[in-house]
Amino acid sequence: MEIAQEDLVKFLLSFATGTIIGMEREYRSKSAGLRTMILISLGSTLFTVISVKLGGDVSRIAANIVTGIGFIGGGIIFQEDDKIVGLTTASTVWVTAALGMCIGAGLLDLTFISFILLAFSLVAMVPLERFINLRKQRRSYRIMSSYQQKTLKRYDELFRQYGMSVKRGKQSRTGDMISGNWVLQGSEKQHEKLIKYLLNDPGIIELDF
Repeated sequence: MEIAQEDLVKFLLSFATGTIIGMEREYRSKSAGLRTMILISLGSTLFTVISVKLGGDVSRIAANIVTGIGFIGGGIIFQEDDKIVGLTTASTVWVTAALGMCIGAGLLDLTFISFILLAFSLVAMVPLERFINLRKQRRSYRIMSSYQQKTLKRYDELFRQYGMSVKRGKQSRTGDMISGNWVLQGSEKQHEKLIKYLLNDPGIIELDF
């Protein structure tokens, strides 16, 4: 049985789409890289082409593809310290599957527009994201010092002096030692100034940042 030329074009286009997206993710050393994106794109295209040829309920096949991709995306997302990591890669997996489905359904105009917007989001928006992060970063701090009345409150006031938005976390005391956790939000420059001050604070026994 010979493969139709139209289907061959779809598979080649799906392979190229997955390759380009995968190369971007691989370049940034993300968990879902080149081969993963190619397989997701090809698999979505293949399932869509099969459903069309068998004359089944295409919408049901599409829903099952989305469900399957959800499992893959869920395995990419994990928590690291106080933040969630992998959301962008998981979202890219989701959109790559959608592109593969569009190709399989022959919606090439929609595929092209969506691919351009995806590429713009992954590449062109990075400088803007960095610009925002330089001015509004969230970092976690843990300070341990000898216990004195109002010790931790003093650090709350210090953080605000450095222009930080302060969210105090868990505090604990062991013997004559007390430790506190904070999530601070501010510019990268202010974080660096604060860290320099804390590293030279003789009252701090342990510092994590």
